Amino acid sequence: MAALIASLDWSKSPLGPIESWPQSLRTTVSLCLASNFPINIIWGEGHNQIYNAGYRVACGAAHPRAMGESYRITWASAWPAIGEPFERALAGETSYLENQRMFLERNGYPEEAFFTFSLSPIRDESGKVVGLFHPVTETTATMLAERRTRALRDIADSAGQALVFSEACALLLATLGEYALDLPFALLYVTAPGGTEARLQGLCGTKAGRPFAPDVIRLTDTADDETWPLARAAQSGRVEPVLDLEARFGPVVAGPYPEPVKAGFVLPVRVAGVDAPLGYLVIGVSQRLPLDGTYRAFVEMLSGAVSAALGNARAYEAERRRAEALAEIDQAKTAFFSNVSHEFRTPLTLMLGPVEDLLAGLRGTLPESAHGELQVVHRNALRLLKLVNALLDFSRIEAGRAQATMEPTDLSALTRDVASAFRSAIERVGMRLVVDAEPLGEPVHVDREMWEKIVLNLVSNAFKFTHAGEIRVELKREDGFARLSVRDTGIGIPEAELGKVFQRFHRVKEARGRTHEGSGIGLALVHDLAKLHGGSVEVESVEGQGAAFSVRVPFGRAVSMGAQGPEAERPPANPIRVEAFVQEALRWSLEQAADAPAPVAAAGPRPRILLADDNADMRDYVRRLLSQRYAVTAVANGAEALRSARESRPDLVLSDVMMPVMDGIQLVKQLRADEALRTLPVILLSARVGEDATASGLELGADDYLTKPFAAKELLARVQTQLTMAAMRLRASEQDAHAKQLEQQQRGLESLLSARDEFLSIASHELKTPITSLLLQLQMAERYVKPVEGRVVSPERLPRALKVSLAQVDRLTRLVEDLLDVARIRTGTFALDVQQVDLAQLASDVLERLSGQLAQAGCPTRLDAPHQLPWHVDLHRLEQVLTNLLTNAMRYAPGGPLVVRLQEQGDLARIEVRDHGPGVPEAQRESIFDRFDRGLANRNTGGLGLGLFISKQIVAAHGGTISVEAPPEGGACFVVLLPRSTARTQASADVATLAGSGA
Repeated sequence: MAALIASLDWSKSPLGPIESWPQSLRTTVSLCLASNFPINIIWGEGHNQIYNAGYRVACGAAHPRAMGESYRITWASAWPAIGEPFERALAGETSYLENQRMFLERNGYPEEAFFTFSLSPIRDESGKVVGLFHPVTETTATMLAERRTRALRDIADSAGQALVFSEACALLLATLGEYALDLPFALLYVTAPGGTEARLQGLCGTKAGRPFAPDVIRLTDTADDETWPLARAAQSGRVEPVLDLEARFGPVVAGPYPEPVKAGFVLPVRVAGVDAPLGYLVIGVSQRLPLDGTYRAFVEMLSGAVSAALGNARAYEAERRRAEALAEIDQAKTAFFSNVSHEFRTPLTLMLGPVEDLLAGLRGTLPESAHGELQVVHRNALRLLKLVNALLDFSRIEAGRAQATMEPTDLSALTRDVASAFRSAIERVGMRLVVDAEPLGEPVHVDREMWEKIVLNLVSNAFKFTHAGEIRVELKREDGFARLSVRDTGIGIPEAELGKVFQRFHRVKEARGRTHEGSGIGLALVHDLAKLHGGSVEVESVEGQGAAFSVRVPFGRAVSMGAQGPEAERPPANPIRVEAFVQEALRWSLEQAADAPAPVAAAGPRPRILLADDNADMRDYVRRLLSQRYAVTAVANGAEALRSARESRPDLVLSDVMMPVMDGIQLVKQLRADEALRTLPVILLSARVGEDATASGLELGADDYLTKPFAAKELLARVQTQLTMAAMRLRASEQDAHAKQLEQQQRGLESLLSARDEFLSIASHELKTPITSLLLQLQMAERYVKPVEGRVVSPERLPRALKVSLAQVDRLTRLVEDLLDVARIRTGTFALDVQQVDLAQLASDVLERLSGQLAQAGCPTRLDAPHQLPWHVDLHRLEQVLTNLLTNAMRYAPGGPLVVRLQEQGDLARIEVRDHGPGVPEAQRESIFDRFDRGLANRNTGGLGLGLFISKQIVAAHGGTISVEAPPEGGACFVVLLPRSTARTQASADVATLAGSGA
């Protein structure tokens, strides 16, 4: 800097040649040059500048021109900020300014800058002000950082706290508008549904309709070249700079400054876990700030802050919508359970009534063989009724619709009567039942029905997990409470499980009970019923030493803790049948000797089958069914099956999946680990469709599985197939190709059996097992009781009673399948098997199959279809749709003609089912396809409303639509439109969305 000063011709300046400078100026300049601190010396009448290297940085591009130039000329652009302090300093008054904002023309444009400086007068020997001492510190970086940090904080404080997305957008733009010095304008675009375009949500710093602020931007690469590059930002996921605004849009005038904005950025608004951006924030770059690294870093942080603020609002909205959807589902569930009581109990009543009449001899004397079969039917119908009642009780409590009806009760007598019903079952296995119910001195206000359920569930649970010793039931008075205690000497409960035993659907893993059967809601139901009485339930246990459950209910006129008021009117009675609990316990206690194979005359050795099932009725029936062809050994669990297989190798193992001691999965694992038994064919019997356990069994080497309920012919066919395949494998064990084919088959089955919801799996097992037993036993009973000359059997009424029962079992089976279809939709496992199908032939086959029902309903039916109509559909599922639509028409339009019409409309196949019934009001034409919707008031009360709902999901999975129209001549016309091509996918996007909402 000294060399620069020496090189200038000062003779032409007011200061004159350096040789003529006064000593005071020489000394001041020498001090200035020697300092590292930015200092400017302003001297003489011309206010000429002499500065050091530190001040040179502040001059920017004005250096070296500014050396010797008038201070007024160099800093004319900043004069509004520095003029007054300069004049005061010339007048002899020192001025000091801190973080003073100004605009400097030091780099070719008016640049926003901040300085802390002072202007101090320099006096000569006479005291005259001859110059100014001007030290300077630039604070631009610090001030901009503080301002930008404040902007990020304000975005988080305002927009980040919004709970509605539109409100968050408005608050964001309002906040950005307060920081126009850094962001002259901002445009917020939100991605439209479908993801093909983005729409302007709001803006600040400019007006809508300008070329650089279009209302809609297409998300294509072509559009990126013409407007803001939103598509490029979506693909990269990063902030995208746009440095050619004038070339794209012409002059872009926005914000607080008159100069056009030269550059901008596109910020993708991203939400965690979502690939496509939620939207895009477009911002302009300040005309009066350099686009340096700190500016770009601020834009990056701004992108994160905006994504967080808007993402939080969208997530909250999604959660709120989910809560609303759950509330709607809860209402639908309540409606469903109000109908399911009728739907389940009606067929159970129609089964139990005729069967009990037959067993009582009211329809004539039964053959001994038929009597035994009907006893099995009766036991399993009672078991099914017990399960249905438990599920209904649980659903009512969960929905807040349960209310205890209190009445003064001799609780000691009631408890003795209920608990003593188990005495025969308990003593049959060599254990003791002790009932000690002391007089309480006064009645206790309880709901008698609920109290019976409490006692039955606790005693039944104790018997299930106690193999020796005693079960003690005590009722005592204790501190203003009646205290019921059920103590056993069973297997006990692990300490880690004690806090979970009252949770709904929780079951202690690997508990060694008498059976694996159970839904896991018994103890949860006890807990809830006790709570409805204003009481409580507790458990104490030491593993291996037994457990003690205690229920306390208060004396006095306790008020039900359930729903109150007219809106909580007590639901229809849910009567319990004590014999249902006792009969189930009796089947757990049967001696294994009863499972000895029945002697059957046969010539030559027969294949030997090892059967393992913990359900005594199922085990007994399957054994007798298979004994007609094979030698059968039946055992109650996997451990006994493994021991029997090692003692004498069978030809095939047929095992249930869910069993105590050792389940079917562990049995398969043990068999495959045993060198002598590893090639033994295994068939799993399971009602847990898609359960992880079943998939694991196939992985470990099970050869086949059979889902309950199953028909006798199917079981026999599967067994024969596996025996044949085993023989083939034995003859061709070295053939690799065959082994690979089997492995592919196993993998295919594994993918089919994807994991399902635990409760649905358990409920499936618990419902299907008794239904299977009922179906098979009724089929056998029907053969026994056919009219034969010489028998004392009513030849007309007896078969009719059995046919009614068979029809009701079939109705239950279809109902369970419909419920499982709903579960498949909910869990996303609803799949299609698409193939080319002749729709005309399909419709003809369905009408022929339903001809008997159509005739009974008085519905003459006409098929109007082309000779052939080939289309790619799932044959079974489309047959289900047509059957549902025709069944719906028979139900709601009996006695009238029906028309089924098929025609091709371009790339669509149109299927109509038209009736002449009451029709469907316009307001209900959408909701009629909802779950559990049962339509109009003038329709009957049967059905769960699942048929049309499932039909809609099947059609949607094909990519089609289903709707209902009102023909001019009256009635209803259901219309199905199917596209020509249907992808082989799991389900359509609509079905996947439905699955995510819950069922």
